[in-house]
Order: sequence, then C-alpha cells, then structure tokens
Amino acid sequence: MNGVQANHHPEGGEADMERMLRAPLQAPAPEPPSIVEAAAAAELLDVAYARLDSPVGTLVLASTPQGLARLAYVEDGHEELVLQDIAARLSPRMLSAPRRLDEPRRELDEYFAGRRRRFELTLDLRLLSEFTRRVLTATAAIPYGEVSTYRQVAAAAGSPRGSRAAGNALGSNPLPIVLPCHRVLHSSGGLGGYTGGLERKRTLLAIEHGQPPAAA
Repeated sequence: MNGVQANHHPEGGEADMERMLRAPLQAPAPEPPSIVEAAAAAELLDVAYARLDSPVGTLVLASTPQGLARLAYVEDGHEELVLQDIAARLSPRMLSAPRRLDEPRRELDEYFAGRRRRFELTLDLRLLSEFTRRVLTATAAIPYGEVSTYRQVAAAAGSPRGSRAAGNALGSNPLPIVLPCHRVLHSSGGLGGYTGGLERKRTLLAIEHGQPPAAA
C-alpha cells in the first residue's frame, strides 16, 4: 500500500520525558522563616510569650533572651490586659512564640502533676527591686512541701521587722509558682494573702502535699 504511514510513536517526546525522569531531583526551595524567627534574627523580638492551661487557670508566660521574666494568672479571660502589662514593663516588641517557652511549660506541667519538686529554669529578674529580690531569694529557699511565715521570710531577707513589707514584696512577685510565694503563711497559721487568690494558694499547697488535681 502506497502512501506515508502515520507515526504513532513520537520519539522526540519520549526522549524528552526520559531525560526528565533521569535528571536528578532538585532540592525543594527552603521554607521562608517564620515571623518569630525573622523578628529574632533582626533583633526585633524582645519578649516571647505563650499561654498554658493549668489546674489554677490560664497562665501567661513571657521570656526574654535572658530567661523567664513573667508568669501571670489570667483573670476572667482578660489575657489582653496581662499582655499589655508585660509590654509596658518589659518591651512592646513581643510575639506569641509557644515553642520558645516549651521548657517552662513542660516543667510547670510536671509540677502540677506532682512529678517535679524543683524548677530548673533560667530566670530574668529585671522586674525585681533589691528588697523584693532578697525576699524572693529567701522564699525560694523554702523546701517543696513546707511553709514559712512572713516574719521568717522578712528576717531571712535582712528585715526582721519588715513582715508587712515582705508581704507586699511577695504580692508583687512576677514569677509566682516558680518563685514559691504560696509557701509563705501568716504567723498565726492562716493562709495570709496571695497574688493569685487564696483558692489558687490552697491548690498549690495541696499539690505539694501529694494531692495533685485530678486530670480533666
């Protein structure tokens, strides 16, 4: 039969495809840095913060390059007020960055579960006055599961007549739980005060006496 037979096997196309299949795979383009990473690299991130749901309610944690600087109780969902206070006292250059607070959140979870007696965190204590630093240093020396009094803490801080001032210093503690002001009671044996309220103080003392809250 005369005539030209149609070519149903375009060799050129097959060769091109074969070359493509044999070609080494190109490495995927790197992902762009996150906002947090970019801000940190540009030295524009002073404070990283994260939230933590706990047996004593929602907590907000804030850290700087120097360490954990703030642990705050959130009252009635007013998280924005807490963040405004942190920005005013530390720096407005802050971002939500939970991964940067993985370690303090993990240690707090272990504490609430009754599995941790001592925190091993690096702290940024810039928010403490000299007197408050002395008071909280004395407070940090109170062993897990034990308590002291305002009078004893004041004496340990070098002000044996400064019970009221010691109480005020404890009330301004920027790192409750980690610096355990809940272990300080009134000399009469009463609970005294607490920056997070007495119900939270009771809960923390119960945890340290082997009564961790039941899992939700």
